[in-house]
Parts: sequence; C-alpha cells; structure tokens
Amino acid sequence: MGRARNPASQLARLSSVLEGARSMLIIVQNTPDPDAIAAAAALRELANERHEIACSIGHSGAVWRAENLALLRYLNLNTRALSDLDLDRFDRLAMVDAQPGAGNVSFDSAIRLDVVIDHHPIRQETRSARFTDIRSRYGATSTILYEYLKAANVEIPPPVATAMVYGIRSDTQDLGRESTKADLEAFLSLYPYANARALGRIVQAPLPRSYFSKLRIALDQATIYGNRIVSYLGHLDSPEMVAEAADFLLRAEEIDWAMCLAVIDGWLHLSLRTVDRDRNAGHVARNLGGRRGFGGGHQALAAAQIPLPAKNFNDRKIRALVRGLITRFLKATGKPDEPGVPLCG
Repeated sequence: MGRARNPASQLARLSSVLEGARSMLIIVQNTPDPDAIAAAAALRELANERHEIACSIGHSGAVWRAENLALLRYLNLNTRALSDLDLDRFDRLAMVDAQPGAGNVSFDSAIRLDVVIDHHPIRQETRSARFTDIRSRYGATSTILYEYLKAANVEIPPPVATAMVYGIRSDTQDLGRESTKADLEAFLSLYPYANARALGRIVQAPLPRSYFSKLRIALDQATIYGNRIVSYLGHLDSPEMVAEAADFLLRAEEIDWAMCLAVIDGWLHLSLRTVDRDRNAGHVARNLGGRRGFGGGHQALAAAQIPLPAKNFNDRKIRALVRGLITRFLKATGKPDEPGVPLCG
C-alpha cells in the first residue's frame, strides 16, 4: 500500500465511487494540521470540479495553532464539528490524512467510509472502505491529492496550491524528513501556482502569549537522557503544542530522540521525533500506546494517545504513568539507566 499507483487508473476508481453523489463529508483528524487541511481542500476541489459534489469538512476538537488557523482563514474553509452533523444527510463519506480506528480521529469505525486517502500505515478498519489509497512511503497526503488533480486535468486555484505547498513543507520539514521523489515533484509543480506572500503570512502568523507560556513549560521540564530528551507539559487544551514542542526539542545538540507528553481531555498524548534512521518512531509509539491506547506514525515522527481512567485518577497517578512511559521509552530507544540532566539547568 506504500507504492505509487497509476494515477489514471486510481482516478477512475475514485470517480466510480463518487459518481452520482450530490454531497460529501470530508473528515479529517480531530485537530487538523496543514497537510490534513490542504488534502481536504484538494479533495473538495476535485469532487466539485469533476462531479459537482458539494463538500463539507468536519472534525472533532479545536484548532489552536496560529498557523493552522491562518491557513483555514486564507482558504475560507469553514470546518464543522462532527457532533453537529447528521452523517445520513451526505451521499458520500470520505476521510483524508487519517484513518478510522486511529487515536487522532473521533469517528465510529463501524461506519463504512466511501473514501480513505492517507499516507500513514494502513489500519484494519480502513480496509472496509469502498475506495482506499494508502501510501505510507509518501511524506504527505497532499502529494497523493496532487496526483489526482493532475490526472484529472483540474486547474488548481492559487489558495489550494498554496495550502498544498504548505502541507507538504510542514509534514516533511521542508522536504528533509521522510520525503520522496513524488513529494518533491508535487512541491515543485505546485509552487509556481502558490501565493508566496500569503504563504509567508501563514507561516509567520502572530502567536498568542499563551504559546510562549506553554513553550516555557516545555523547556523548563525538558530532561536529557544521553541522546534523548523528554518533557511533560502538564494539562493542555490541544495536542498541537505537544507535537510542536517535540519538533523544537529535537533540535537540541547531540539529541537523536525527543518525546513530549501532555494531558488533554482525559487522554495522555505523546509525540515522538527522531533523527535515528536505524529506528522507527511509529513502532515505538505503538508499543507505548499499548492495548488500551492508540499509537503509530512514521519512521521519524509518531504519536500515541492513552485514555486515563475517569475516576480517582489524580495528578500524582498521572505523573506515575508518565514516569512509566518515560522508562519504557528509554528502554526502547537505548540505555534505560541514563541519568537525567535538565536541559535548562
């Protein structure tokens, strides 16, 4: 499922599933990132231009990150809460940059989807969809959607091209992390149609003061264990800062692994990042997620979510759980008995 397919034949299969529909709901992860937002906008463009399908975009959870909010505003993309939608009103249900049964999407995996397009390893629940295109070797879902738009000869509007460029840049760290030839080709083809000034405004969107308070917590709590760094951020409103802090802390010198954790809405969220090409962050995340939680991702970046018991689970017990996860993380990535040294000591 990770290899590229013939774009024309894939487009024909997708079109056969969309044919005759008048409406479609495109579902993205609970807190959509730039690649998810761009992929949803691209699929909407394809469905509207080729089949005249009216599309809505839905997700659970809130968007807090300044860049993502700026991207939504630029696209004039009015996403809707899944809890407010009657799924039976839509002729087709699609999911992009996510899969049913994953921990980052609140969707009943028993509901059969019509379309699933993603670049993460395939999940068993995905196989029941009428049409699937899962390419785990690709760096971004936007790249997959670009190939569909190109095969369909759909003219990509500048705002959508801009979003797709940002989606590819974001998920591949400027084409330096888990990018493929396909990602590079999509980026180079889309960039001439993108609005560079708008892209600059999105990337440099003003940050709220609360962002710096959370970043300070991440730095203050960061502990180095040999070539690994770990930080527990406490209670947060959104998982976006967990991932962003992990990206940031991985840049510390002589660090090969970063793990950040936080409690959000009764779940313990963790993000993993690595530059160790001999290891796989996705495998580590799946093991940390365990049987009760969810975990997975790619070689260089991954995430896990673990539900917390609803009753009698105080901060002391949460910290004990965090310590246990840190111990398991250290065992999975190297020497488990490295002494911890504060980053900002």
